Amino acid sequence: MSAAQVSGTMIKVSHVAKRYPGGYEALRDVSFSVDAGEMVFITGPSGAGKTTLLKLITAIERPTTGSVFINSQNVSAMKRGMIPFFRRNFGLIFQDHKLLFDRSVFQNVALPLAITGFPRKEIAKRTRAALDKVGLLGREKARPITLSGGEQQRLCIARAIVNRPAILLADEPTGNLDTAYAQEIIGMFKSFNQVGVTVVIATHDKSMIAQLGPRVLHLEHGGIVT
Repeated sequence: MSAAQVSGTMIKVSHVAKRYPGGYEALRDVSFSVDAGEMVFITGPSGAGKTTLLKLITAIERPTTGSVFINSQNVSAMKRGMIPFFRRNFGLIFQDHKLLFDRSVFQNVALPLAITGFPRKEIAKRTRAALDKVGLLGREKARPITLSGGEQQRLCIARAIVNRPAILLADEPTGNLDTAYAQEIIGMFKSFNQVGVTVVIATHDKSMIAQLGPRVLHLEHGGIVT
C-alpha cells in the first residue's frame, strides 16, 4: 500500500484502554481518527501514554479494551501471523533507535527490504534513494557507531521510509538533537507529508508544532484532553 493508493480515514482508534499487569492504566477510553495524508501530533507529559498509543496503532501491543482500525482493518483482532505483513504499511521511528551496530549504514537501511524479499537490484536502488533523501548517501559504508546523534536519527528515518510506507510514526524524533539537527528532521517530516504520507508524531517539541501547524491530540493521565 503506497500513500497514493489510500484515501479517507487511515487510522481510527475507538474507545481504547490499555492496562498493564499490576493494574497500571496507560490509556483510558481514547478515541480519535486520522485521515490519509494528514499530519497529527500527540503531545503530553512523560507517562501520559504517547508511546503506548503508537505501539497499539502498530500492533506491537494490543488494547485491553476497544479497537484500532488501520485502513478499515481491525488490527486489535488481527491474527499474529498477519502482523508482519500489516507492519509493511508503516515506517517506525522510536526513541531507542534499534540500529544494528555490527552492520553498515547501507545494510541497516536495506534490512527491511531484504526481509520482505525484494530483488537485490531493487534493494540497492531503494536503499540509496532513501539514504540520499536524508543526506547520508556518502556514508553508506560507515558503521552507525561512527555517526553523530543527528546522523543516527536520519539513518533511522531512512530505514523507516525505504519501503515507501503509507504511514510514518515517530516517537520524540527531535528529543535528543540540537536545534540545527532538529530543524533538518522537521523539514524531512514536512516533505514526506507533502507527498501524501500520513504522519503521526509523539513529541514535546513545541517549536516543531509551531512550525508545522498540525492537528494536536493532547494526552493527560492516559486520556485525550480537549
